[in-house]
Order: sequence, then C-alpha cells, then structure tokens
Amino acid sequence: MDSLLLLGEILMINLVLSGDNAMVIAMASKNLPEKHRKTAVWWGAAGAVILRCVLTFAAVLLLKIPYIEAGGGILLLWIAFKLLLEEEEEVRVEESTTVWRSIRTILLADFIMSLDNVLAIAGVAKGDLALIVIGIALSIPIVVWGSGIIVGWLHRFPVLVFIGAYILAHTAGEMLLQDAKFGAVLSFLLPSLHSVLPLALGVIVVLSGLIKRRTVSAG
Repeated sequence: MDSLLLLGEILMINLVLSGDNAMVIAMASKNLPEKHRKTAVWWGAAGAVILRCVLTFAAVLLLKIPYIEAGGGILLLWIAFKLLLEEEEEVRVEESTTVWRSIRTILLADFIMSLDNVLAIAGVAKGDLALIVIGIALSIPIVVWGSGIIVGWLHRFPVLVFIGAYILAHTAGEMLLQDAKFGAVLSFLLPSLHSVLPLALGVIVVLSGLIKRRTVSAG
C-alpha cells in the first residue's frame, strides 16, 4: 500500500511538473507529417524515459552525500513556490521539420527541463529503484502522447497544481530532515520539527498560492 501511495505521488508530480515538457513535445513535432510525427514521438518518449532514469539514479546517489539532500530539498521547495507564485512563462522552442531534429529537440528540452522532476522523484522514492523506473516509465508516455490534454487539465483543474505543489513542499521537508548532517542539526536544535516540518512547508506553499490567486482575482 505504501508503494502504491508513493507511485501515486510520483505520477502526480510528473503530471503537474511536465506541462512545459508536454508543450515542447507538441511544438517540436507539429510540423511533421502524421506518420513521421508518431515516429518522432515514439523515439522521443523512449529516449526521455532512459534519460530521466539515468538522471534520477544519479540524483539518488548524489543525495547520499551530506548536505546535498538538504540542498535538493531547498531547491525543491523553491520549485514548489515557483509553481504557484510565478506567472506562466511562454514556452519557446524551434519547430522542427525533420524526424531526427524533432527527436533531438524533445530530448534536449527534457534534459534541460527535468531537474524538478528528477529531484522530486528521487526524494519521494527514497532510493527505491523499482518505484523510480515504474513511475518514470508510466509518466513519460502519458506526458508525450497526452501533451495537449495535460495542459488543458492543469488549466481546467487548478487543484491539481496545488496538490502537486503540496507534495513537492512536503517532500522537500522530508529531504531536509533525512539529510545525514543537516537533519541531525535540525533534530538537535528543534527536535519537534521531525513531525511537523514537511506538513508545515506543504501548508505554507498552498496558502501562499491561494493568497496569490485571490490577490490576482481581486486586482
């Protein structure tokens, strides 16, 4: 049951964080003929799965180094705030006209834009390589083939973005506490943080997003 919950968190994180990736894939392949577009998407998806697996395995290993996990937690917390507080940025990408250029564009974009996904998955999975592989293998094809649908969902159901941001912030808090050195310092200085920090960070991020939405609506 715990594994299923973690897998659900991984899928939710990928759904929320992959809107830009989805738009890049749609833009990169939209000028190709239908049969070539499917080829580009297939190979782009396969390459993206392998690429993200390698990056996530590297992140899992790096997070075992003292203070690296704490740094990753802080970065993930920043990403959670950014997800809710910053205005949407227009995605610009070269519209490719050949299959291989489209594949190259998809892979390059996925590499550049996957830091948030990789950090989040590594933090949530807690080193469980099976969960990492399953989560990535399931989520990337969903993102690739459902690019337009995903962007529509995120606009139509803003609650998905809030849920994703909460999971990111909660994971960031757990990463801060689990860091071999930084976690020990927090435990010594503020022993009660172990039970409330992840929850508190999640609530703070969601409240910040709600306040920002209300301010924008009022303006």
